[in-house]
Amino acid sequence: MGLFDTHAHLYDKAFDRDRDQLIPALFKSLDYIVIPSEDLETSRKAVALAETYDPLYAAVGIHPQVTKDASEEILRKIGDLALSHPKVKAIGEIGLDYYYLYTDKEIQKEWFARQIELAKDLNLPFLIHDREAHGDTLSILKEHKSPAMRGILHCFSGSLETAKELIRLGFYISFAGPVVFPRSIRLKEVAAALPLERILIETDSPYLTPPPNRGKRNDPSNVYYVAEELARLKKLPVEEIISRTRENAIRIYDI
Repeated sequence: MGLFDTHAHLYDKAFDRDRDQLIPALFKSLDYIVIPSEDLETSRKAVALAETYDPLYAAVGIHPQVTKDASEEILRKIGDLALSHPKVKAIGEIGLDYYYLYTDKEIQKEWFARQIELAKDLNLPFLIHDREAHGDTLSILKEHKSPAMRGILHCFSGSLETAKELIRLGFYISFAGPVVFPRSIRLKEVAAALPLERILIETDSPYLTPPPNRGKRNDPSNVYYVAEELARLKKLPVEEIISRTRENAIRIYDI
């Protein structure tokens, strides 16, 4: 039973030189990878990759940093991609990014809400990008709460209290390379305290490479080091972390 990387941008230009060699090699240790999107162009690329390789799946959506370029037509086309391609398993990544304010906060909020409703209409989970916007992220989720709302807070960086609120709202918490960083003490404490049935693992490739490969391009094979760190924090065998996070991901993505 292999690993499940729930969030890896395999269409990124960082993989252009060796993508066709890398992807088949990844499935020696991974069972599944989900490719999230940032805009219409990358949504199409993610779908194309998912339809080329059986163990790959896609999410389609508009990243908060580029919502200034969003439109009704783009949103409709993203919805059409989700409806017409069975390998699309989520809407995302969507959310709020107050670290890089490439787009005004109010515009980000508007398109976050619109895409939450799109996901609910399509009965799909959604992938949340939340950078330095924990309060507004939670407020918007609570405003749109419904039995149809579910998803993943990817690359979690918030507090234990925020994580618990998200779980109460029906979300999974995904940990990436930063949980392995030696100085991420608070994040390690959060990971140790959360119930395993609500935890996922990811790489966010090609970004956030964990030790021992820090400084190199990240790829989904490094998700093992995230699993290994969670095993250490929870005092469990790494095989159990791999198995349980794989089961969780299969459940939320309906694979």
